[in-house]
Amino acid sequence: MDFLNRKATKRIKWWVSMTNQIIEQIKQDLPDDADISEICYEGCDIILYTKNELFLKNSFGVIKAIVDKLKKRVVVRADPSIIENEEKTEKMIRDLAPKESELSEIYFEPEFSKVIIHAKKPGLVIGRNGEIVKKIIERTNWTPIVKRSCVIDSEIVKAIRKMLHKNAGNRKKFLNELGKKIYSPMKEVERIQVTALGGFREVGRSCILLKTAQTNVLLDCGVSIGGKEPFPYIDASEFVLQKLDAVIISHAHLDHSALVPYLYEYGYKGPVYCTEPTRDLMALLQMDYIDVCQREHRDAPYGTKGIEKAITHSIALEYGEVSDITPDMRLTLENAGHMLGSSLIHLNIGNGTYNLLYTGDIKYGTTRLFEPARTNFTRVEGLIIESTYGSSSDVQEPRKDVEQHLIEAIKKAVNRGGKVLIPSFAAERGQEVAAILSSLSRSEFDVPIYLDGMLWDATAIHTAYPEFLSRAMQTRILRRGENPFLDPRLKGIGSQKERENVLNEAGPSVIISTSGMVNGGPILSYLERLGTDPKNMLIFVGYQAEGTTGRKIQRGWKNVPLNDKSVELNLEIVTIDGLSGHSPQKELINFIDHLRTMPKRILVNHGESSKCVELARTLHKVFRVETTALKNLETVRLK
Repeated sequence: MDFLNRKATKRIKWWVSMTNQIIEQIKQDLPDDADISEICYEGCDIILYTKNELFLKNSFGVIKAIVDKLKKRVVVRADPSIIENEEKTEKMIRDLAPKESELSEIYFEPEFSKVIIHAKKPGLVIGRNGEIVKKIIERTNWTPIVKRSCVIDSEIVKAIRKMLHKNAGNRKKFLNELGKKIYSPMKEVERIQVTALGGFREVGRSCILLKTAQTNVLLDCGVSIGGKEPFPYIDASEFVLQKLDAVIISHAHLDHSALVPYLYEYGYKGPVYCTEPTRDLMALLQMDYIDVCQREHRDAPYGTKGIEKAITHSIALEYGEVSDITPDMRLTLENAGHMLGSSLIHLNIGNGTYNLLYTGDIKYGTTRLFEPARTNFTRVEGLIIESTYGSSSDVQEPRKDVEQHLIEAIKKAVNRGGKVLIPSFAAERGQEVAAILSSLSRSEFDVPIYLDGMLWDATAIHTAYPEFLSRAMQTRILRRGENPFLDPRLKGIGSQKERENVLNEAGPSVIISTSGMVNGGPILSYLERLGTDPKNMLIFVGYQAEGTTGRKIQRGWKNVPLNDKSVELNLEIVTIDGLSGHSPQKELINFIDHLRTMPKRILVNHGESSKCVELARTLHKVFRVETTALKNLETVRLK
């Protein structure tokens, strides 16, 4: 025991020495009059707090030289002793910002010397060439962070931002401790292994454990909706919660993110990395997941406290932002083309020893809302790729043709006076369908389009992050003022009373509702009431997993259990293939072919067993590299 204590003490001293070396190096490169009151870590950022106003405003050249030398992110902020009074600062900001910016909340975080400014038109608050932001810094010494408010009001976005603001003090301590861990000495990376904890040879409960001798990182942690085994194998001997260093979430869908709060409720205290829209949508879907469990008289695996802990421990990254997350891993998120904020996860392991790319869910084709998944990675030695539509039989028509098929089907039902019911996940397909329909002129298509419950909430979140949409959609929203989500034909449904009004409303309409696989949610009530009328139409626009009610209906079942009743379905059933946020086999091959370097090893996951195996076999034939369709609980060594 004494030996272990001596070993631990020696390691702590080594770690302190290493982190002190970085700080001492920065001090040596600072001018004598910098008057730095504190140098601390905030995650992978190194923050210098200064009492010298001139250095605060004129430190760019000095800091750039330090960054170039250390290859670390270094930021200068004002010491709290020289920042302006909050009341005066808020008045100044509101005076400087034009009314057209639609300024809303202003939050002060003196712990970080930051003022967070929310506005519906943030560009007007920033000003031309940043002139307004520069004035705020010049006159107050606060560091302004300007964020976009939701154009459609979103309580979840407001709540998350308030929560982060309220916990600023604790977050600073958390980020400081995290930074010390990140900048502890890196061991030589002699082995890298991947353990399949969920989502291999199946769709659902995606969860991958990535390990080196020094680091344990989890890639996604979801549940299986409608599956016999809902949770990933986090009870496997390879996974030890107390040793977990970081969680990285590719996107917000429940099969990739639902179980994250569970980790926090059972003792995890580390960071969860994702994009901002993924963080917000993830919280929305997790809250709904708890509600669904309660409605179905099942015990939810966690409560709201777990979600709150996940939010306060979240670190939101921009696409292309390179961040150290452990001593031997550097993370970059890039657009995956699948949904708002969805990310390819690129990990540089061991300072260039090995580069791993995990696609999560991927779309390598242009859609109404998103650009194709990014391929411009300098190096990729290992690739983990999904196979939802990995079979050679999974062929998708050109997107324009698919959209036209959807429009024609909807018009067919509308012209006979019917209502169109479209099951959809809360985030992704529903917004895609809404954007397609809003592109039609009022003279061509003039019926109400209802987005039920969470679909409307998720749409509101989309309005806060247009920079995560395609360039064409950004141009349409930000330059032309043509936001598809503000189309007057789009209407939100937020209560049972409003739902009844829609059901009793005379005339045709389009109703987009959760759940996407008809396994719960308002879609069951709609189908129960509308399913018996042959004038109406049910359109599937997304994947229906094995065992779900949606898959049964697709296969021709006419009597289906809905809300504990057996309902005879007489409405027309239509499936529109090709609107998916997943790529078919041909696109997956093209994605790999367009990577700047060919991976030496490919692991296939996230698909029915036959599709995983077929895609693995096909990729081996095409690219002549080692390709494996792992099974759950299998471990492979990449290095």
